[in-house]
Amino acid sequence: MERVLIVDDEADLLENCRRILTNAGYECLATTNPEEALRLLETERPSLLLTDLKMPKMHGLELLHRARAIDANCPVVVITAFATIESAVVAVKGGAFDYLAKPFSVDQLKLVVSRALNQHRLALENLHLKEQLRDTYGFENIIGRSPALQQVMELVRKAARSEANILILGESGTGKELIARAVHANSARAAQPFVAVDCAALPENLLESELFGYEKGAFTGATGSKMGLIEMAHRGTLFLDEIGELSLNLQAKLLRVLQQREIRRVGGTRSIEVDARVVSATNRNLDVLCSKGRFRQELYYRLNVVDIALPPLRERAGDVALLAHAFLRKHGQNSERKMRGFEPGVLEALEAYSWPGNVRELQNVIERACALADKDVITLADLPRHIREREATVDTVPTLARGGLTLKDAKARWMSELESAYILELLRSKGGNISQAARAAGVDRKTVRRILTKHHLR
Repeated sequence: MERVLIVDDEADLLENCRRILTNAGYECLATTNPEEALRLLETERPSLLLTDLKMPKMHGLELLHRARAIDANCPVVVITAFATIESAVVAVKGGAFDYLAKPFSVDQLKLVVSRALNQHRLALENLHLKEQLRDTYGFENIIGRSPALQQVMELVRKAARSEANILILGESGTGKELIARAVHANSARAAQPFVAVDCAALPENLLESELFGYEKGAFTGATGSKMGLIEMAHRGTLFLDEIGELSLNLQAKLLRVLQQREIRRVGGTRSIEVDARVVSATNRNLDVLCSKGRFRQELYYRLNVVDIALPPLRERAGDVALLAHAFLRKHGQNSERKMRGFEPGVLEALEAYSWPGNVRELQNVIERACALADKDVITLADLPRHIREREATVDTVPTLARGGLTLKDAKARWMSELESAYILELLRSKGGNISQAARAAGVDRKTVRRILTKHHLR
């Protein structure tokens, strides 16, 4: 039962309000003393404060301010016999939910109390939603203790507090969308929509109608109006994944959205105001694309107010074991037997691998191992062959060490050879099918093609 705290120096009015609201199904606390009301606010935590404006011991506006300092989510309705526009404006500006002038009817009282309590319920639901978002996408749920990741997370924490547009850079599978959701969940927009758009998933004409929406008759098959994804993100966060794949035409239209804070639906003439924070992500080098005329420089500057570069998993020393255990807890409970750990040597093999598919590839490997394991622990035999049989790569270390290379250059050469050999072997095992190879590696087709081009492989 919801509690209503009533404060008025007129005992008769106080009793009448208490009786009406009690009969309406509310639990009522009543007092003529504003100081006692403040104590009850702290100890009883009512859902609504109903207070007179003119009282001898404390003015209603002072009680309003002190009450909101105790519980900002508790709505306040001000009652007064001095029904002037000025006092109404002052009360509402001071944080009052509504204003009730004496004399008022039973129905008027019930209506304003019902509306105020509805607002209180919504405020609590929003608060609960924010807590759930933080639990799901809180920074503490981004797993890793490596210095490289911790440095990035410090930047993410600061960026989440601002309203600046963010550009997230990193290889496929490094967790760019997870970072974007964490930014949203820990921002002032957390209770508003988070709308994710994959800019590489649709051809240009379909992507434009998805982003901007369309009006009835805009094209064949447009039998009604449709709200676009940008419009859906109003007051929330718009996440543009694979932003480097956006066509120059759509780049120009997106730039206008960022500059004018408004959109126009396909086939429409009316401008629609939008207020969305834009978080973008790409695994491509936008500086290079700009220099080649394939990405608009002015759009790049608009998107890249804060840039966050996610380190690849191979540069996150020690994080592979932490992530492996986390994925084991997640996927090991879904298998026929409850997985309880790893046999000796498994974590060492995982740490020694270069993870070209990054965290996504590691998750796929652990999920596969949980599905295929014959025991309640993951063994070396449960790992893919290219991870088990890493001796050939390790044998190249003496050659690199004797070659007069610095550690940095040797590491780069080793990683390049490993990446090349891994993709070739994977493609051979899949009969040259790039789509199947990409799925097995936990990356997209574009990444496989980029590796083939990089190493001049056919």
